[in-house]
Amino acid sequence: MVKDMDENRLQILISAVNKEAEKLPEMMNIESDAVIVNQIIGEDDTAGDGNDSQGKDLEISFGTHKAKILNRREKGVGRSRNLAFDNSDHEIIQFGDDDIVYDSGYSDRILAEFDAHKEADVLLFNVKAQPGRETYWNEDYARVTWKNYGRYPAYAICARRDKLLASNVRYSLLFGGGAPYMNGEDSLFLHDCLKAGLCVYRTTTAIGHERVSESTWFKGYTEKFFFDRGVLYHFLYGKMAFALGFRFLFKNRTEMCSELGLFKCYRLLMSGVRHGRTI
Repeated sequence: MVKDMDENRLQILISAVNKEAEKLPEMMNIESDAVIVNQIIGEDDTAGDGNDSQGKDLEISFGTHKAKILNRREKGVGRSRNLAFDNSDHEIIQFGDDDIVYDSGYSDRILAEFDAHKEADVLLFNVKAQPGRETYWNEDYARVTWKNYGRYPAYAICARRDKLLASNVRYSLLFGGGAPYMNGEDSLFLHDCLKAGLCVYRTTTAIGHERVSESTWFKGYTEKFFFDRGVLYHFLYGKMAFALGFRFLFKNRTEMCSELGLFKCYRLLMSGVRHGRTI
């Protein structure tokens, strides 16, 4: 059976941790070719210290599609996403996580949006987050700018591969699960897309939902949370990091600073900003 041309255009890049990767296409309702990077992390794992050991790679078929499965022991979601991108080869690439379930027909909707909007290098789609983790929901089609790029998770992001490749934008290895500092890698990725001149747009098209699961990085509003947020703010905002960091904490002081206090949280954030300048 010869594939329809559209079936060769979209490829999803999935970052997974300790999963039975062969089962993910069915569990996630994947409707395109895929590259799955499965990080195998155990209690005695020494990844992240230069150990490049890896598991067995394989290719599987599901329906009319194929998935490359790359098993690795190196930690870090940024490393995982970059490896998946390096092994991609389709026109449109879609970032995904192993806890997303996609709606039937989503792949056609993604391609239709790119065909309808030639001006877009990157499109941010609606994916319904589990309760308590909502950061965005697009109510219109509009350009994403420096004012509003920081709300989007990786699983919202789809891009024209040739544009992304030419921009040399990569995921940071400093932030996110398995990295030295907590979350923020997706905001930094979109920050770098804008800096590189890519045209980023949001769309109201919905493509799936997040399964209920425990966060792999959030362990409460600890001292590390505020320090790491400061490191991130240095990379995102430069000289404006102190001012925008205080605005962020003041706006969320009731939820975030009730235990440590606003000014201690701000001192931790400032310490993180200063540390970021040394990296």
